[in-house]
Amino acid sequence: MPQTYTEASDGLEWDLQPGDVIERKQLHAKYGGRTQGGIGPSAKTPNVMIFTDPVAGEKHGYYDGWMPDGLFHYSGEGQYGDQRMMSGNASILNHEAEHRALRVFQGARGKVTYLGQFTTEGWYEADAPETGDGPLRKVIVFKLRPVDTPSQAPGTKLGRLLASQTEAVVEIDVEQHETEKSFVQPNREPYEAERHESKLVQRFSDFLRTMGRQVSRHRILPPGETRPLLTDLYVPDLGLLVEAKGSVTRENVRMAIGQLADYGRFLDAQHLAILVPSEPREDLRDLVASVEQAFIWPEGKGYSSTAPELQASLVKGAWKT
Repeated sequence: MPQTYTEASDGLEWDLQPGDVIERKQLHAKYGGRTQGGIGPSAKTPNVMIFTDPVAGEKHGYYDGWMPDGLFHYSGEGQYGDQRMMSGNASILNHEAEHRALRVFQGARGKVTYLGQFTTEGWYEADAPETGDGPLRKVIVFKLRPVDTPSQAPGTKLGRLLASQTEAVVEIDVEQHETEKSFVQPNREPYEAERHESKLVQRFSDFLRTMGRQVSRHRILPPGETRPLLTDLYVPDLGLLVEAKGSVTRENVRMAIGQLADYGRFLDAQHLAILVPSEPREDLRDLVASVEQAFIWPEGKGYSSTAPELQASLVKGAWKT
Protein backbone atom coordinates (compact mmCIF):
# COMPACT_ATOMS: atom_id res chain seq x y z
CA MET A 1 0.00 0.00 0.00
CA PRO A 2 1.57 3.35 -1.02
CA GLN A 3 2.33 5.65 1.86
CA THR A 4 0.31 8.86 2.12
CA TYR A 5 2.45 11.83 3.08
CA THR A 6 0.60 14.58 4.90
CA GLU A 7 3.20 16.37 7.01
CA ALA A 8 6.51 18.02 6.21
CA SER A 9 9.64 17.62 8.32
CA ASP A 10 9.14 21.12 9.73
CA GLY A 11 5.57 20.30 10.77
CA LEU A 12 3.89 21.99 7.79
CA GLU A 13 0.86 19.89 6.93
CA TRP A 14 -0.22 19.33 3.33
CA ASP A 15 -3.74 20.79 3.24
CA LEU A 16 -4.77 20.51 -0.41
CA GLN A 17 -7.39 18.00 -1.49
CA PRO A 18 -7.87 16.61 -5.02
CA GLY A 19 -9.83 19.17 -7.03
CA ASP A 20 -8.55 22.19 -5.09
CA VAL A 21 -7.41 25.19 -7.16
CA ILE A 22 -4.48 27.38 -6.13
CA GLU A 23 -2.24 30.00 -7.66
CA ARG A 24 1.04 28.35 -8.54
CA LYS A 25 3.02 31.17 -6.90
CA GLN A 26 1.14 30.65 -3.65
CA LEU A 27 1.72 26.91 -3.86
CA HIS A 28 5.48 27.31 -4.12
CA ALA A 29 5.59 30.06 -1.51
CA LYS A 30 4.08 27.64 0.97
CA TYR A 31 5.55 24.28 -0.05
CA GLY A 32 8.67 25.24 -2.00
CA GLY A 33 9.73 23.90 -5.38
CA ARG A 34 10.55 25.57 -8.66
CA THR A 35 8.10 28.22 -9.84
CA GLN A 36 8.58 27.31 -13.51
CA GLY A 37 8.86 24.10 -15.50
CA GLY A 38 6.96 20.86 -15.29
CA ILE A 39 8.75 19.17 -12.38
CA GLY A 40 9.40 20.93 -9.08
CA PRO A 41 11.12 18.96 -6.31
CA SER A 42 11.00 20.98 -3.09
CA ALA A 43 13.92 21.62 -0.75
CA LYS A 44 11.50 23.10 1.81
CA THR A 45 9.05 20.20 2.18
CA PRO A 46 9.20 16.50 1.27
CA ASN A 47 7.25 16.90 -1.97
CA VAL A 48 7.85 16.59 -5.70
CA MET A 49 5.29 18.66 -7.57
CA ILE A 50 4.64 18.02 -11.24
CA PHE A 51 2.51 20.08 -13.60
CA THR A 52 0.76 19.00 -16.77
CA ASP A 53 -1.22 20.80 -19.47
CA PRO A 54 -2.86 17.97 -21.47
CA VAL A 55 -4.54 20.21 -24.05
CA ALA A 56 -1.36 22.04 -24.99
CA GLY A 57 0.77 18.91 -24.72
CA GLU A 58 -1.41 16.81 -27.03
CA LYS A 59 -0.90 19.29 -29.86
CA HIS A 60 2.82 18.50 -29.72
CA GLY A 61 2.72 14.73 -29.24
CA TYR A 62 2.76 14.62 -25.40
CA TYR A 63 -0.16 12.60 -24.09
CA ASP A 64 -0.18 13.28 -20.36
CA GLY A 65 -3.24 11.86 -18.68
CA TRP A 66 -5.17 8.75 -17.73
CA MET A 67 -4.61 5.65 -19.82
CA PRO A 68 -6.58 2.37 -20.10
CA ASP A 69 -4.29 0.72 -17.51
CA GLY A 70 -5.82 2.97 -14.85
CA LEU A 71 -2.55 4.89 -14.43
CA PHE A 72 -1.70 8.51 -15.12
CA HIS A 73 1.02 8.73 -17.78
CA TYR A 74 3.32 11.74 -17.49
CA SER A 75 6.01 12.86 -19.94
CA GLY A 76 9.39 13.74 -18.42
CA GLU A 77 11.39 16.93 -18.76
CA GLY A 78 14.07 17.84 -21.28
CA GLN A 79 13.24 20.00 -24.30
CA TYR A 80 16.03 18.97 -26.68
CA GLY A 81 17.69 15.66 -27.50
CA ASP A 82 16.89 12.34 -25.88
CA GLN A 83 15.56 12.74 -22.36
CA ARG A 84 17.70 11.29 -19.60
CA MET A 85 16.91 9.98 -16.13
CA MET A 86 18.41 12.90 -14.24
CA SER A 87 17.36 16.08 -12.46
CA GLY A 88 13.56 16.37 -12.29
CA ASN A 89 13.05 13.01 -14.00
CA ALA A 90 15.18 11.30 -11.36
CA SER A 91 13.23 13.04 -8.61
CA ILE A 92 10.03 11.40 -9.90
CA LEU A 93 11.60 7.98 -10.21
CA ASN A 94 13.20 8.12 -6.75
CA HIS A 95 10.50 9.99 -4.83
CA GLU A 96 9.65 7.08 -2.52
CA ALA A 97 13.29 6.22 -1.79
CA GLU A 98 13.81 9.89 -0.89
CA HIS A 99 10.64 9.90 1.27
CA ARG A 100 8.91 12.53 -0.86
CA ALA A 101 5.26 12.70 -1.86
CA LEU A 102 4.55 13.00 -5.57
CA ARG A 103 1.89 15.68 -6.17
CA VAL A 104 0.28 16.16 -9.60
CA PHE A 105 -1.30 19.40 -10.79
CA GLN A 106 -3.19 20.24 -13.95
CA GLY A 107 -2.01 23.53 -15.42
CA ALA A 108 1.42 25.05 -15.72
CA ARG A 109 1.00 28.69 -14.77
CA GLY A 110 -1.48 30.92 -13.00
CA LYS A 111 -4.15 28.87 -11.27
CA VAL A 112 -3.47 25.13 -11.13
CA THR A 113 -5.72 22.26 -10.01
CA TYR A 114 -4.44 19.65 -7.59
CA LEU A 115 -5.16 16.16 -8.98
CA GLY A 116 -3.87 14.24 -6.00
CA GLN A 117 -0.96 12.24 -4.66
CA PHE A 118 0.57 9.55 -6.87
CA THR A 119 3.34 6.99 -6.74
CA THR A 120 5.58 5.87 -9.57
CA GLU A 121 4.79 2.45 -11.06
CA GLY A 122 7.59 2.53 -13.63
CA TRP A 123 8.35 4.23 -16.90
CA TYR A 124 8.78 3.59 -20.62
CA GLU A 125 10.19 5.34 -23.67
CA ALA A 126 8.27 6.93 -26.55
CA ASP A 127 8.92 9.21 -29.52
CA ALA A 128 8.00 12.90 -29.42
CA PRO A 129 9.34 16.06 -31.07
CA GLU A 130 11.71 18.55 -29.52
CA THR A 131 10.29 21.84 -28.30
CA GLY A 132 9.11 23.96 -31.22
CA ASP A 133 8.09 20.89 -33.26
CA GLY A 134 11.72 19.98 -33.84
CA PRO A 135 13.08 16.54 -34.75
CA LEU A 136 11.83 13.40 -33.06
CA ARG A 137 13.72 12.14 -30.03
CA LYS A 138 13.28 9.70 -27.14
CA VAL A 139 11.15 10.87 -24.24
CA ILE A 140 10.57 9.30 -20.84
CA VAL A 141 6.97 8.61 -19.83
CA PHE A 142 6.22 7.80 -16.19
CA LYS A 143 3.33 5.59 -15.13
CA LEU A 144 1.80 7.02 -11.96
CA ARG A 145 -0.64 5.22 -9.68
CA PRO A 146 -3.15 7.36 -7.74
CA VAL A 147 -3.03 7.23 -3.94
CA ASP A 148 -5.97 9.37 -2.88
CA THR A 149 -8.08 9.81 -6.01
CA PRO A 150 -9.89 7.33 -8.29
CA SER A 151 -8.65 6.51 -11.78
CA GLN A 152 -10.52 8.18 -14.62
CA ALA A 153 -11.39 7.30 -18.21
CA PRO A 154 -8.77 8.23 -20.84
CA GLY A 155 -9.25 11.75 -22.15
CA THR A 156 -6.53 12.18 -24.77
CA LYS A 157 -6.82 11.06 -28.39
CA LEU A 158 -4.13 8.45 -27.81
CA GLY A 159 -5.71 7.23 -24.58
CA ARG A 160 -9.10 6.76 -26.24
CA LEU A 161 -7.50 4.89 -29.15
CA LEU A 162 -5.60 2.55 -26.84
CA ALA A 163 -8.79 1.87 -24.91
CA SER A 164 -10.69 1.00 -28.09
CA GLN A 165 -8.02 -1.19 -29.71
CA THR A 166 -8.17 -4.59 -28.06
CA GLU A 167 -6.04 -6.41 -30.66
CA ALA A 168 -2.50 -5.74 -31.85
CA VAL A 169 -3.60 -5.36 -35.49
CA VAL A 170 -6.89 -3.87 -36.71
CA GLU A 171 -8.04 -3.17 -40.25
CA ILE A 172 -9.06 0.39 -41.14
CA ASP A 173 -10.33 2.09 -44.30
CA VAL A 174 -7.85 3.46 -46.82
CA GLU A 175 -9.77 6.75 -46.72
CA GLN A 176 -9.25 7.07 -42.96
CA HIS A 177 -6.74 9.91 -42.86
CA GLU A 178 -4.80 8.65 -39.89
CA THR A 179 -1.01 8.62 -39.93
CA GLU A 180 1.77 7.78 -37.51
CA LYS A 181 2.77 11.44 -37.46
CA SER A 182 -0.77 12.42 -36.43
CA PHE A 183 0.02 10.77 -33.08
CA VAL A 184 3.73 11.58 -32.78
CA GLN A 185 3.74 15.11 -34.28
CA PRO A 186 0.07 16.12 -34.45
CA ASN A 187 0.75 19.86 -34.66
CA ARG A 188 2.96 19.66 -37.75
CA GLU A 189 1.46 20.39 -41.16
CA PRO A 190 2.05 17.62 -43.74
CA TYR A 191 5.01 18.19 -46.03
CA GLU A 192 4.41 18.41 -49.78
CA ALA A 193 5.99 14.96 -50.20
CA GLU A 194 3.50 13.49 -47.71
CA ARG A 195 0.57 15.01 -49.59
CA HIS A 196 2.02 13.51 -52.77
CA GLU A 197 2.23 10.11 -51.06
CA SER A 198 -1.42 10.34 -50.07
CA LYS A 199 -2.43 11.04 -53.67
CA LEU A 200 -0.30 8.13 -54.90
CA VAL A 201 -2.01 5.76 -52.49
CA GLN A 202 -5.49 7.02 -53.38
CA ARG A 203 -4.90 6.66 -57.14
CA PHE A 204 -3.43 3.18 -56.76
CA SER A 205 -6.33 2.17 -54.50
CA ASP A 206 -8.85 3.44 -57.06
CA PHE A 207 -7.05 1.51 -59.78
CA LEU A 208 -7.09 -1.70 -57.75
CA ARG A 209 -10.79 -1.31 -56.96
CA THR A 210 -11.71 -0.89 -60.64
CA MET A 211 -10.00 -4.23 -61.17
CA GLY A 212 -12.09 -5.86 -58.48
CA ARG A 213 -9.45 -5.93 -55.77
CA GLN A 214 -10.14 -5.19 -52.12
CA VAL A 215 -7.85 -2.72 -50.38
CA SER A 216 -7.38 -1.72 -46.76
CA ARG A 217 -4.94 -0.34 -44.23
CA HIS A 218 -3.91 -1.52 -40.78
CA ARG A 219 -3.31 0.11 -37.45
CA ILE A 220 -0.68 -1.85 -35.53
CA LEU A 221 0.07 -1.54 -31.83
CA PRO A 222 3.23 -3.56 -31.05
CA PRO A 223 3.40 -5.12 -27.57
CA GLY A 224 4.69 -2.63 -25.01
CA GLU A 225 4.32 0.35 -27.36
CA THR A 226 1.89 3.23 -26.93
CA ARG A 227 2.18 4.87 -30.37
CA PRO A 228 0.45 3.04 -33.23
CA LEU A 229 1.98 2.12 -36.58
CA LEU A 230 -0.12 2.82 -39.70
CA THR A 231 0.36 1.04 -43.01
CA ASP A 232 -0.32 2.79 -46.32
CA LEU A 233 -2.04 0.00 -48.22
CA TYR A 234 -2.74 -3.73 -48.08
CA VAL A 235 -4.18 -5.89 -50.87
CA PRO A 236 -5.24 -9.14 -49.17
CA ASP A 237 -5.88 -11.33 -52.23
CA LEU A 238 -2.41 -10.50 -53.54
CA GLY A 239 -0.78 -10.67 -50.12
CA LEU A 240 0.65 -7.26 -51.02
CA LEU A 241 1.80 -4.71 -48.42
CA VAL A 242 2.61 -1.28 -49.89
CA GLU A 243 4.50 1.72 -48.52
CA ALA A 244 4.27 4.92 -50.59
CA LYS A 245 6.98 7.54 -51.06
CA GLY A 246 6.49 10.86 -52.82
CA SER A 247 9.84 10.84 -54.63
CA VAL A 248 12.35 8.22 -55.72
CA THR A 249 15.34 9.23 -53.59
CA ARG A 250 17.75 6.94 -51.81
CA GLU A 251 16.72 8.39 -48.45
CA ASN A 252 13.05 7.66 -49.10
CA VAL A 253 13.79 4.16 -50.36
CA ARG A 254 15.87 3.34 -47.29
CA MET A 255 13.07 4.58 -45.04
CA ALA A 256 10.44 2.59 -46.91
CA ILE A 257 12.52 -0.60 -46.65
CA GLY A 258 12.60 -0.23 -42.86
CA GLN A 259 8.91 0.60 -42.61
CA LEU A 260 7.89 -2.43 -44.65
CA ALA A 261 10.14 -4.66 -42.55
CA ASP A 262 8.54 -3.21 -39.41
CA TYR A 263 4.93 -3.63 -40.58
CA GLY A 264 5.62 -7.01 -42.18
CA ARG A 265 6.26 -8.55 -38.76
CA PHE A 266 2.54 -8.27 -38.00
CA LEU A 267 0.84 -8.99 -41.34
CA ASP A 268 0.61 -12.02 -43.60
CA ALA A 269 2.23 -10.37 -46.63
CA GLN A 270 3.92 -12.40 -49.37
CA HIS A 271 4.96 -9.26 -51.24
CA LEU A 272 6.45 -6.06 -49.80
CA ALA A 273 6.50 -3.19 -52.27
CA ILE A 274 7.38 0.50 -52.39
CA LEU A 275 4.96 2.65 -54.39
CA VAL A 276 6.80 5.55 -56.09
CA PRO A 277 5.72 8.18 -58.65
CA SER A 278 8.18 7.16 -61.40
CA GLU A 279 10.47 4.35 -62.47
CA PRO A 280 13.42 3.98 -60.04
CA ARG A 281 17.04 3.90 -61.20
CA GLU A 282 18.98 0.67 -61.41
CA ASP A 283 20.98 0.82 -58.18
CA LEU A 284 17.85 1.51 -56.12
CA ARG A 285 16.22 -1.48 -57.80
CA ASP A 286 19.20 -3.59 -56.77
CA LEU A 287 18.98 -2.28 -53.20
CA VAL A 288 15.29 -3.15 -52.89
CA ALA A 289 15.75 -6.56 -54.51
CA SER A 290 18.56 -7.36 -52.07
CA VAL A 291 16.04 -7.28 -49.19
CA GLU A 292 13.40 -9.18 -51.19
CA GLN A 293 11.16 -6.19 -51.69
CA ALA A 294 9.88 -4.61 -54.92
CA PHE A 295 8.97 -1.31 -56.55
CA ILE A 296 5.61 -0.35 -58.04
CA TRP A 297 5.10 2.78 -60.16
CA PRO A 298 2.41 4.15 -62.53
CA GLU A 299 2.95 3.43 -66.20
CA GLY A 300 0.48 4.02 -69.00
CA LYS A 301 -3.01 2.90 -67.97
CA GLY A 302 -1.68 0.61 -65.26
CA TYR A 303 1.29 0.04 -63.03
CA SER A 304 4.66 -1.65 -63.40
CA SER A 305 6.66 -3.58 -60.84
CA THR A 306 10.17 -4.93 -60.48
CA ALA A 307 8.64 -8.17 -59.15
CA PRO A 308 7.71 -10.47 -62.08
CA GLU A 309 5.03 -12.21 -59.99
CA LEU A 310 3.30 -8.84 -59.46
CA GLN A 311 3.75 -7.46 -62.94
CA ALA A 312 0.96 -9.48 -64.57
CA SER A 313 -1.48 -8.32 -61.91
CA LEU A 314 -0.61 -4.66 -62.40
CA VAL A 315 -1.32 -4.36 -66.12
CA LYS A 316 -4.83 -3.17 -66.81
CA GLY A 317 -6.99 -5.97 -68.15
CA ALA A 318 -4.62 -8.73 -66.99
CA TRP A 319 -6.26 -9.53 -63.68
CA LYS A 320 -6.27 -13.24 -62.99
CA THR A 321 -6.48 -14.89 -59.56
